[in-house]
Amino acid sequence: MDTTSSPTPAEAPRFSADCPSRPILDQIADKWSMMAMEVLEQPTRFNEIKRQLDGVTQRVLTQTLRRLERNGLIRRRVLETSPIGVEYSLTSLGKSFRGPFICLLRWTIEHSDEVMAAQSGYDEQSSQVGRGGHVQ
Repeated sequence: MDTTSSPTPAEAPRFSADCPSRPILDQIADKWSMMAMEVLEQPTRFNEIKRQLDGVTQRVLTQTLRRLERNGLIRRRVLETSPIGVEYSLTSLGKSFRGPFICLLRWTIEHSDEVMAAQSGYDEQSSQVGRGGHVQ
């Protein structure tokens, strides 16, 4: 007789450890991936992408673009120029991702002041608790 039971929907994890969305979200939802996807409205060379992403290092950008290429979101094309150049463009899968991404980007722009105010409030409250204050 089997005495084990499956967890009820309320007890089951919403995102199980082997959920296939986890590694994909981890790879495409980081800040540099999202920003690189925004820059790639049209085919763009590596150095132009780097110029548009202030603060990204060459190493991090290379890793980001490789990850996006591996996930099928961008295409890398070697240009037979002198010196040899590399151009990146969105695949059809990458273009399909732009819609949801643009919604997220707009939300962050529209609500950045509110988020920064919440962060400041939290930090202020946390610093008071750390100095012997209390949370109300």
